[in-house]
Amino acid sequence: MMKKIIYLPMILLALVAASCLSPRSYGNANGGEVTGVSATGLSEPTPYGMVLVKRGSIKVGEEKADSLWGTSAPVKDISVDAFWMDETEISNAKYRQFVFWVRDSIIRERLADPAYGGDETYKITEDEYGEPIEPYLNWKKPIPWQRPTEDEQRAIESVYITNPITGEKMLDASQMNYRYSIYDYTQAALRKNRLNPEERNRNTDIPTDYDAEVIISKDTAYIDDDGIIVRETITRPLSSQFDFLHTYIVNVYPDTTCWVNDFPNANNEMYLNLYFSHPNYNNHPVVGVSWEQANAFCAWRTEYLLRGLGPQAKWIQRYRLPSEAEWEFAARGREGTKFPWESDDTKSDEGCYYANYKPEEGNYTKDGSLITSRCGIFSANSNGLYDMAGNVAEWTSTVYTEAGILQMSDMNPDLQYKAAKEDPYRMKKKTVRGGSWKDAVRFIQGATRNYEYQNESRSYIGFRCVRSYAGIDRRK
Repeated sequence: MMKKIIYLPMILLALVAASCLSPRSYGNANGGEVTGVSATGLSEPTPYGMVLVKRGSIKVGEEKADSLWGTSAPVKDISVDAFWMDETEISNAKYRQFVFWVRDSIIRERLADPAYGGDETYKITEDEYGEPIEPYLNWKKPIPWQRPTEDEQRAIESVYITNPITGEKMLDASQMNYRYSIYDYTQAALRKNRLNPEERNRNTDIPTDYDAEVIISKDTAYIDDDGIIVRETITRPLSSQFDFLHTYIVNVYPDTTCWVNDFPNANNEMYLNLYFSHPNYNNHPVVGVSWEQANAFCAWRTEYLLRGLGPQAKWIQRYRLPSEAEWEFAARGREGTKFPWESDDTKSDEGCYYANYKPEEGNYTKDGSLITSRCGIFSANSNGLYDMAGNVAEWTSTVYTEAGILQMSDMNPDLQYKAAKEDPYRMKKKTVRGGSWKDAVRFIQGATRNYEYQNESRSYIGFRCVRSYAGIDRRK
């Protein structure tokens, strides 16, 4: 058999020769030992309006069944890594910023759409400094007092409607659709989903099946010719990394009718008309937002943040809903207290209540509020978080099952399921935590579990965001 002759490039030969030299002559003062590649650490700044919940462990759930309701939450010792969490629930003002951003983006697109009399020269994404131009207000950088042209006004007016009965001009909620995509790192990393068949199994006794098909499910969405959002879950053989990129289109305007649908035979018309739009409710928690809309907000908030970070953006984790375990860990603190405060009582010796809930049957106002209260008016818990009991219940990322935490790992536990449109409705339950302004004391305890369907929106359910902490613990 003829031996193959391998010709090494000259630069490679030089490197081989250099490796034979003594450590001192090669310039390594450490005698050829491996010392690691140095890098400058990134000190992650505190995100606006968030606090750091440090890593730790806690026994979640309730060991003793409630004597009145006869229910208990599964018990398990778990540990979670550090994460940032919003100090308060997302307010009407913050969520309205999201809605207005979607509105302005639609207007900006129509300024470049000939169907609306637009001009494609308006399709500008950056100014001369490379900064993104905010839609609507800065579409062509006019003189500040310059009035919109007729075509510009047409694009602006297209997102508004007029009530035929009252003549009131209002935002067309049906058009407030936000499109976003999420790459599923976890599914893409699973060995069974590798594109290379040789990487799917490490058992050398089993021959590689190069013809085996890997079936994946991919969420996608589009708007049809009638303006209806069509969501589909496509099941097909794995073909590329794009199969792990899920696309969603979500109408993001809150369901303001929740105030009358949740409470039949009640006069809540004022909240229907004013709660989301009136300035007096700016700092109250947003309600009427489904689990799907809350996830859309997290995706938008991530996009909004990353645009201004430049190269540092690659280190920043995305905003998301907290897992059920993270929420309970944050609410109960390291001491694992029953409520977010130390005492088992819900009011001080002076009669001041610690949370906004329903103290007595039919008496909503005894704690000072009839419905929601302004975010953060009660004292924070040991983690610096407000309203972790009462005010509004909060969405989590975790799918609801009776077994709860028992089905999950004891490290960073979570159980997620992306329900397809055709799945049975019972598979679309998501865990809700914290209790609300309408709930009795039993339901505002830190370990109490509840659920709602992911497409439902209620006058007593809101949310807050979290973000995984990419820092390190410097304690010895």
